[in-house]
This record gives sequence, C-alpha cells and structure tokens, in this order.
Amino acid sequence: MSEDRTAAAPAENRPDLRADCSNCFGLCCVALPFAASADFAVGKEAGKPCKNLRTDFRCGIHSRLRQEGFQGCTVYDCFGAGQQVSQVTFGGRDWRQAPETSRQMFEVFPVVRQLHELLWYLTEALTLPAARTVHADLRRALDDTGRLTRQSAEELAGLDVAAHRGRVNELLLRTSELVRATAGRKAKDHRGADLIGARLRKADLRGANLRGACLIAADLTGADLRGADLIGADFRDARIGGADLTGSIFLTQAQLNAAKGDAATRLPAALTRPAHWS
Repeated sequence: MSEDRTAAAPAENRPDLRADCSNCFGLCCVALPFAASADFAVGKEAGKPCKNLRTDFRCGIHSRLRQEGFQGCTVYDCFGAGQQVSQVTFGGRDWRQAPETSRQMFEVFPVVRQLHELLWYLTEALTLPAARTVHADLRRALDDTGRLTRQSAEELAGLDVAAHRGRVNELLLRTSELVRATAGRKAKDHRGADLIGARLRKADLRGANLRGACLIAADLTGADLRGADLIGADFRDARIGGADLTGSIFLTQAQLNAAKGDAATRLPAALTRPAHWS
C-alpha cells in the first residue's frame, strides 16, 4: 500500500481510500456489531464473525445481500481502513491465524476508519479552488492524519480520535463556508435539521448547509443540491431521482448507497451510481 497520503490528488484517484476487500480480513464483518432490524436480518455482537463470512474472509452472500435482508452491509464504507489495518498495521497477520491479535485489531479498525474518512474529506477539500486560502492548513491536517494512520496498533488504540476529528472539522467548516459563499445567494441553513420525510421535491438547495441533517425518506426528487455541504447527512431511503448533486461537497459513496436515485441523478465525479438504483 502506498505510504504517500499527502498529495492533493482528486479523491477518485485515491485507491487507498476505497475499500479493497481482497486485502482485508473481513474486519467490518467481525469487529462491528449490528442489531436485527430493517437493515440486518439478524444481529451479532462486536468481535463475533458474521455467519455469512467465509474462511477466505469474503462474504458468502455478497451478490444478494439486499435480497437476504442485509441492506446495511451494502451501504457501509470503511474508506480503505480494512486493508490498512490488515496489511499495514498488522503486517498481513490475520485474526484467525494469530488469534492473539484479534482484540486489538478489532479495537483499532474503527479508529482507522475514522481517520480514513477524514483523509477523504481533506483530500476533497484540497481540490476546491474556493478554499484556496485554507489549503496550507488543510495540507498540514492531511499530513498529520496520514501520519496517524501509520502508527502502531498500540498507539492507534490510545489515540484520542475525537479530539483529532474536532480539529479537522474546524478546517472543514471553514472550507464549507468558502465554497458555499460562491453560490452568490443567501443559502438555506439546515445543519442538523430533522427533515425526515420532508417534501423537498425540486427544491433549490444550492449552497445549502445540510451538515448532519436527517433526510431519511425525504423527497428530494429533482432538487438542486449544487454546492451544498452534505457531510454527515443521513440519506437513508431519501428519494434523489433526477437531483443534481454535482458540485456538492463532502458527499460519500455510503450516503449515495443508502439513497434511492435513478439514471437521471447527477453525481460528483468521485462517486459512482449504485448498482441497485433503478
């Protein structure tokens, strides 16, 4: 795996920030807990392998997860943390062959996942011309975050990742303000808003602040979301058919996977149209 995490390459050109299940020890299928719900047919405890995990660390029902009731698996994204922990942090030693590593490996995985998510956002921020005045600070944050991902398992387990996220978030907030200001209009502020089931069909949300907004089952059909900040917005079952998301910032593949779009939905270049969209 590449050690160079400091270049401001577009996010779509950063394979180390995309999940590579072939180089992972099925960590999301073991380390993380989930409860029986609309997203998971059954529940399991943290540290217990999913019943569908094969001996080669691949999913036995990967091609039919949604049909089998495991929709939650199809929207999860580790941002490449799985292969980082498996191949770099633990040097290719898996938890089955070296069971003494399992507890710490499962503890470190969510920490690295958070760091990789920050790397994704920082990398994107460095491609935004409107945020040029904070690019130097963003680059330093990218370097610092990349350095943290290369620490030992012991150091990662003791990392105050919440404090680091807080520092990076200040820069991402400033980036958001600079980018959204280019909309040339007083944009709507829906930060953290409860918009469950909201009727936003064809809404003009250019440059809007939707950070952390709950948009579960909202109707955003044909909405204009260009330049909107979508970091942390909950798009589960949100209808975004025909919506324009080009130029929106801090949108992730996991958010798209959770939404209901179609062939007319316009996406940022770094993201791909989910296969389950009609």
